[in-house]
Amino acid sequence: MDKFQIVVDGANKNDRLDAFLAAKLPGHSRSSVQKLIEHNHISVNGHEARSNYRLKTGDSIKVEIHKPETIPVKAENIPLDIVYEDDTLLVVNKPAGMVVHPAPGNYSGTLVNALLYHCDNLSGINGVLRPGIVHRIDKDTTGLIMVAKDEETHRHLAGQLKEHSINRKYIALVRGAIEEDEGTIQAPIGRHPTNRKKMAVTARNSREATTHFSVINRYAEYTLIEARLETGRTHQIRVHMNYIGHPVVGDPKYGREGELDAKSLLLHAAVLGFVHPARNKYMEFNAPLPGHFLETIRSLQDFPDGDTY
Repeated sequence: MDKFQIVVDGANKNDRLDAFLAAKLPGHSRSSVQKLIEHNHISVNGHEARSNYRLKTGDSIKVEIHKPETIPVKAENIPLDIVYEDDTLLVVNKPAGMVVHPAPGNYSGTLVNALLYHCDNLSGINGVLRPGIVHRIDKDTTGLIMVAKDEETHRHLAGQLKEHSINRKYIALVRGAIEEDEGTIQAPIGRHPTNRKKMAVTARNSREATTHFSVINRYAEYTLIEARLETGRTHQIRVHMNYIGHPVVGDPKYGREGELDAKSLLLHAAVLGFVHPARNKYMEFNAPLPGHFLETIRSLQDFPDGDTY
């Protein structure tokens, strides 16, 4: 672990903390500094810091940079549900229980392990642990995720994410009856102030987050919704729905584990639409609800044959 201590002089008075450190720390962008702040690796005068903190002369900044482990990621022959593939990208329908990329304590059985076996080439922009990964969905969230095979495709897709132009729609079963037919949740998301493994709606070290939702069906004590992401924060739909009092069913972190005997989190990335970088053409993909999700919502009322909702 590398440690730095910097004392602010008068020339940098009123500078933003993240901008100041991005200029001071070799190899670190403003966004990477913000991540260090978010994970409490940066303090000012012995206290937690905020990215937009305005510096004062004499401020003492301490920085801790943990060096990542160098772990070889192995290709594994794991079946993939590939919805689309060409020479530049893939769209994969991820099952519940599969982690997207390796991380400490979990270096096998991930989507990346499976992709390395399936593909000869993957974009290396996000490093050796996340080849090809443009965006993520949670371990127990099912559904569509796009993967880049080369750097140019990766940059183009990442740019669409940044511009909020990618169409991402999720289906979720949430607790409680939502009265309005549609709504928008605009609330900043950051690390939970006391439980660092959770996210929360908070004004402290947070980022703007917007989720749009509409009701698909109502049951006695539950509501089936479609949620559309405008931003893509960690656990965004789960945090936002819990924030308004309607946590996602089967969510052990923000809801009740084992609710309705759900075998997994009932959150599914059903629609993914983007402009294909090489073809300059909008493409949209759909993934049907997985069996465990259908089984749960069908238990709430009788359905005619063939009806998915």
